Amino acid sequence: MKIEQVHMDFVEIPLKTPFQTSFGTESRKSAWLLAVRAEGVTGWAESVADVEPLYSEETHATVYFALKNHLLPRLFGVEIDRPEAVDAILSPVRGNRMAKAAIEMAIWDWFARSRNLPLWQLLGGDPGRMRIPVGVSIGIQPSAEHLIRVAEWYLEQGYRRLKVKIKPGTDLERLGRLRAAVGDAVPIMADANSAYRLSDLEHLKSFDDLNLMMLEQPLAEDDIIDHRRLAEALRTPICLDEAIRSDEDGRKAIDLGACSIINIKVGRVGGHTVARRLHDVAEARGVPVWCGGMLEMGIGRAHNLHLSTLPNFRLPGDTSASDRYFIEDLIEPPFRLNADGTLSVPEGPGIGVEPDARRLERFSTHHELFSATVQSKGGGIPHGTSVSF
Repeated sequence: MKIEQVHMDFVEIPLKTPFQTSFGTESRKSAWLLAVRAEGVTGWAESVADVEPLYSEETHATVYFALKNHLLPRLFGVEIDRPEAVDAILSPVRGNRMAKAAIEMAIWDWFARSRNLPLWQLLGGDPGRMRIPVGVSIGIQPSAEHLIRVAEWYLEQGYRRLKVKIKPGTDLERLGRLRAAVGDAVPIMADANSAYRLSDLEHLKSFDDLNLMMLEQPLAEDDIIDHRRLAEALRTPICLDEAIRSDEDGRKAIDLGACSIINIKVGRVGGHTVARRLHDVAEARGVPVWCGGMLEMGIGRAHNLHLSTLPNFRLPGDTSASDRYFIEDLIEPPFRLNADGTLSVPEGPGIGVEPDARRLERFSTHHELFSATVQSKGGGIPHGTSVSF
């Protein structure tokens, strides 16, 4: 295939309730939505970058300029014979993994649709994994009472695992009360988003008394050395998220002993091709993985579900139902939680879902069309467009 057009929509959807982590609070979900068109087929994906460089150094603005000035010019006019080729074509551009993932994932969707295959099949997923066990991510709550109330409500809905966001001052006491309220049988994990340092070691050792399934990314976002020392000192399994940006990062972290679980976010690592390699590296070393979420809308959520059909995704992921975050999703029908605490992998070609045209028009605040005839490398401000994404 040769890409003929790439449509980019900047979409903003209000969240049902604010979502707080150790580095900030979100009340709206915004993302670049990409549509790649060629030969009468359209592939879809969304970027997982955010407004501010808090989870990652990438933002909506960096994704826009990376795509416009560096990534799309390298793809237009090139014959792409398989989706895995995109990773190699874009490899001279360093970093910018979220921008790379957005275009790469849309091309994966395009190839699956053009061959009338579901994406999971093109990725090499397991046909017996069409219902994906999912957990729910709970932001930092105003109090332990709020946390318990919210957690019990999600357990009643059928979610299989609770992930609780934490930071110093809102961790041990709240987690302890939550564990007492829901019992030892409920899997609970804590996600620190790099809120601690190795100097907090004695404090973090107390987490061992909470029977947690894992402690996610407790230390610096680019660290594996101190995580190794922490992993040696704690009984609680250490899971790495932000620190793992490639399959090579995964290999080094596992071989070093820095983690025993890996959270794979396809947007964080640069797309499906790298995500599969990371999955395989972990599987070969007996380390389970799970699919993390970035508050994705329906398009990104569908990509996550298809990826989760790979066999080493052995732990419930963050791919909750649409109504966990949104009153109204971009897709119709939205993703709904099954009674057994799973989400069904969409049927049909590609990711199996598309944006509802009327909702896309309503939620899109900026639209831009790129094609091979008008693209060139270089800087510049998008014509008639604010750069305050």
